[in-house]
Amino acid sequence: MSEERNNQQAPEMELSEILQVRRDKLAALQEEGRDPFHQTKFERTAWSQEIKDHYEDFEEKQVRVAGRILSKRGMGKAIFCHIKDDRGQIQLYIRSDAVTPTEFADFRKYDIGDIIGVGGYVFKTKTGEISVHVQSVVLLAKSLRPLPEKFHGMTNTELKYRQRYVDLIVNEDSRRNFEIRSRFISYVRRYLDGRGYMEVETPVLNTISGGATARPFVTHHNTLDIDMYLRIATELNLKRLIVGGIERVYEIGRIFRNEGMDTRHNPEFTSVELYEAYADFNDMMDLFEELLSGAAMEILGTYDVQWQGHDVSLAPGFRRMTMAEAVKEYLGVDFMAITDDAEAVAAAKAVGVDMDKVEPTWGHALYECFDQKVEEKMIQPTFITMHPVDVSPLAKRSPKDPRLTERFELFICCSEMGNAFSELNDPIDQKQRFIKQMELRAKGDDEAGMMDDDFINALEYGMPPTGGLGIGIDRCVMLLTGASSIRDVILFPTMKPLD
Repeated sequence: MSEERNNQQAPEMELSEILQVRRDKLAALQEEGRDPFHQTKFERTAWSQEIKDHYEDFEEKQVRVAGRILSKRGMGKAIFCHIKDDRGQIQLYIRSDAVTPTEFADFRKYDIGDIIGVGGYVFKTKTGEISVHVQSVVLLAKSLRPLPEKFHGMTNTELKYRQRYVDLIVNEDSRRNFEIRSRFISYVRRYLDGRGYMEVETPVLNTISGGATARPFVTHHNTLDIDMYLRIATELNLKRLIVGGIERVYEIGRIFRNEGMDTRHNPEFTSVELYEAYADFNDMMDLFEELLSGAAMEILGTYDVQWQGHDVSLAPGFRRMTMAEAVKEYLGVDFMAITDDAEAVAAAKAVGVDMDKVEPTWGHALYECFDQKVEEKMIQPTFITMHPVDVSPLAKRSPKDPRLTERFELFICCSEMGNAFSELNDPIDQKQRFIKQMELRAKGDDEAGMMDDDFINALEYGMPPTGGLGIGIDRCVMLLTGASSIRDVILFPTMKPLD
């Protein structure tokens, strides 16, 4: 019976028996003074995909390759197996007369999952498969647990999030997701660096929770004996740098929000926030559109993606409309013709909007109409602009209508991809908005922002007109990979501990 068939029968055995068999194999090697875990290094000269892509350069040449055994089948005095390295898979061909008797006997006992290093020459089998004819082999690490059955991979969704290391071994789609994530972050850096932005790092621990409306994580600093907050945004510190004269600045980093978990939210996530002096939210729209379209073309080679069951075009020319225009188009309510708060609330309730948990103002009525009824209709890339000042404590008021701010959010497939403002640089207005946030906090709203006196102090030194943009890295990667859950694009998502 072949080694491969033996491994396929492994699921029929009790897990404890499989574990014991593998440990017994390790113990035997250790008793012989050949503990694989004593190996400290293997000099590799080539990777699997490199050999396949440039076969004409490697044919009949000596190589040293290493990787994890994924399959193995024996045919008398010859054994075929496939190993997986960082860049793909390649077949190995081991003959009893090409290696030492000990090496061949050992190889017959190797299990799926074991990590080996081999030396040999590159050739093609009779079936045309590029392979390595093995002339030496060494066990570099013994796998003490069996991999999931190869034809089904890791089908337990929760388990693959908890054991990402196994998921990456057996699921190529997962590996692809994280390669795209890495390439997207690299693209963002190159794009912003190329436009003259400076990358910086700001504190994760803060004495004040600010820069967004969200519930923070609270911790305690023992030496200072004070409570501190994991940052919910990088905004206020980055704008301090604009005041300081760094006119184009950005940070890619982890953000923490003590809120719910679902397919689009994780308590810690990655964002890029960027600020540009002497620019406004229209400039940020142009930048975001160019960045996202360019990333799709460079990484995927196309503007067309499939996400959340929809065909989406990321070709430049995203739709742009005000929030009031969107509500009028989809709900038939013309908020720009309404001036009275009570009339606005009544209009919202008339189209089925729940206003019970928000302030009864014109701005909240407009926002809730969009949030509850219209956002779900935003499938193709759409910039929703001119948000009410009531829900935008850090954005500059519109000179045309003080009820609104120069703010936008980009929506794709009902998901918010980024948020941007013409940044508020009036310290007096900013202080009044902080005061209002503190009033909400006093009423029990633990998502409301806090007063940041030092930020007001910074604004009083003078901040130029500035455009700011925050982009959710995880959501963008979901879009580019077609992932339906944010957990599919975060290597180690937050999970409830097992009992």
